Amino acid sequence: MLLLAVLLVGAGTVNLLRPIPNAAAASAVPVQSTVGGATPSLPWPAAGSAAVGVSGLGLIAASGDVLPAPAASVAKVMTALVVLADKPLAKGETGPELIITDADVATYRRDKAEGQSVVEVTAGERLSEFDALQALLIPSGNNIAETLARWDAGSVSAFVDKMNQKATALHLTDTTFADPAGVSAQTVSTPSDMVAMGMAAMQQEVLAQIVDEAQTTLPVAGIVYNVNAALGQSGIIGIKTGSGLDSGANFLFAASATVGGQPLTLFGGIMGQPTLEAAFTEAKALIGAMQAALSVDKVVARNDVVGAYRTDWGSSADLLATADVTLVEWPGMILRQQIEAKALTIDGTVPAGAPAGKLHVVLGDQQIDVPLVTAGSLDPPGLIWRLLRIG
Repeated sequence: MLLLAVLLVGAGTVNLLRPIPNAAAASAVPVQSTVGGATPSLPWPAAGSAAVGVSGLGLIAASGDVLPAPAASVAKVMTALVVLADKPLAKGETGPELIITDADVATYRRDKAEGQSVVEVTAGERLSEFDALQALLIPSGNNIAETLARWDAGSVSAFVDKMNQKATALHLTDTTFADPAGVSAQTVSTPSDMVAMGMAAMQQEVLAQIVDEAQTTLPVAGIVYNVNAALGQSGIIGIKTGSGLDSGANFLFAASATVGGQPLTLFGGIMGQPTLEAAFTEAKALIGAMQAALSVDKVVARNDVVGAYRTDWGSSADLLATADVTLVEWPGMILRQQIEAKALTIDGTVPAGAPAGKLHVVLGDQQIDVPLVTAGSLDPPGLIWRLLRIG
């Protein structure tokens, strides 16, 4: 009996001195779930190809796998992105001046003789960076694309290298640039890549402002008009048309919409249409269908229980979200939620309301981290549990 008592006392002493096990957090929300509703059947063009996306969600649907095809003047969106990356403009700024050279005039005359889309220039003419971007994107001046390329990079070839580097950075895996204007049939893209490029473009405030202008006035060319004849229809606020390479008409569009009281931008890339008018018609049909299928829903509410701490000795505390999470949703997409809360060492009472990590929520390109707190207190183990625990 004495030996048993000694062993019990010894075991209790060992238990008392052993570290208290940490309390781990367990999730009360599914790791992933599917946004409800049938996947929408979109009115894809009968000919050519298309893809659509939404601000926040990213690319949401495409008409099918397609091979890269000539992008035509849609390439000028990348030209503008590269120029603005190298020489940023804030809204309201006009930027540094370009002085039109004899080489620029020669380019204008050559392009005009070939029947290309051009903007008139004269040697010595001064264009601000903003003027030049307007001339590039509104009347779609092919000659202005080369002028900007030489001004930015010193040569057209060096600028094209920058365009392809930017395409790589944007993960445009099916896009290749051979020139800054889109005149070359080797400048190719796909609707999905065009949508990604358009999303990047509309994040540039100055670029977004320019593509939404119906007309502008340039020093020599005078009043020029936007080749995007769909501007202002079905909420369309840009971005760029492309045609003239015997491969059909292309249209990269952005349209403003309100869904569930939340402003959104809808994007689409349409390629290989018989005419630009047909491309505009297809864009408006897609915009209407997208608006009807989108929703804005609260997926997490403030004070929702999203997890809990549980201890081996029976103390527990729920984990509460401290903010609402409202997301733009598209039926069939996957919502992911993950508790990121480290295990707690409870050597004293952890009070209610203690910070307890975060809930990471992802849907498309939307990513939100919600801080978590404990709903109640977590108490350390009592003496009896510490003395008698097994394992």
